Amino acid sequence: MRSRDLIGYGGRPPAIIWPNGARVAVSLVVNFEEGAELSIGDGDDENERIGEIISVVEPGRRDLGQEEMFAYGMRAGLWRFLDALARHNRASTFFMCGRAMERAPQLAAEIVARGHEPACHGWLWRPHADFADPIEEKASLIRCIDIARKTTGERPLGFFCRGSQSPHTRALLAELGFLYDSNGFDDDLPYFAAVGDGRMLIVPYALDCNDMKFFHPNGFVEPDQFVRYTQAALSTLLDEAELGRSSVLNIGFHLRICGRPARFAAVKGILSLLDQLGERVWVARRVDLARHWLASVGEERAPGAETFHSCRRTQP
Repeated sequence: MRSRDLIGYGGRPPAIIWPNGARVAVSLVVNFEEGAELSIGDGDDENERIGEIISVVEPGRRDLGQEEMFAYGMRAGLWRFLDALARHNRASTFFMCGRAMERAPQLAAEIVARGHEPACHGWLWRPHADFADPIEEKASLIRCIDIARKTTGERPLGFFCRGSQSPHTRALLAELGFLYDSNGFDDDLPYFAAVGDGRMLIVPYALDCNDMKFFHPNGFVEPDQFVRYTQAALSTLLDEAELGRSSVLNIGFHLRICGRPARFAAVKGILSLLDQLGERVWVARRVDLARHWLASVGEERAPGAETFHSCRRTQP
């Protein structure tokens, strides 16, 4: 049976204080993946099927409609996000696919010029679990690092791929000098995961406060539903903060989804909600979350649940 950590901090997580004195941190993530979706037109074996509608184009044929629905995110949606984030003085992490940066280098450069973090989202918008060969996966990661450097002037320090990583991904990230991995859905706080003889910092992500739920039948329909859901999550975490518990809330957006006019009302509502909360939350890029965690927790947490009883905790 494969080892799985179902214990984590065992109910005793570090009571970390974020830089502004808050116990709740918020990570705003914008996905920059349009042009990196699977497409017959780009020589891929298949087309991406999830979009505004489930594609009805027969397998093996180019799906121009799907390509254009994705392109909307870059052509129109991105500017709504950049302008709104600037108005609210918020810096975000952009999960950036390599092929998307290669196709639209001026857009990738503009994002980083405005102070946002370029995190690696894989070369294509695909699960890294598809990689059976670690050599091929490593080459894909290097290619993504190189295009980020070329287009934005920065190398990505964080990673998140669609769906799931491969058994080799974290070891490759450590080898290539990544600061953190976000392919973890299993906690409200960062933690260290064993990687060979070392460890990798995991800054977990989540898919519930995420605009992909507009594309799922059990998800959001109207923009206010996304805002209310986020508000409910923050209410719970802020109540826990009063009891001394620290946390991170992940909020995810996509250029082609919430970049559309009606759904963009949810973005505006969430940004206004965060403004109203003021210093009760710390809104930060993921790389800044990672750096603060390492500076505050450092070597106090070794990988594995078996050590949690002996770990020193940050005092309230």
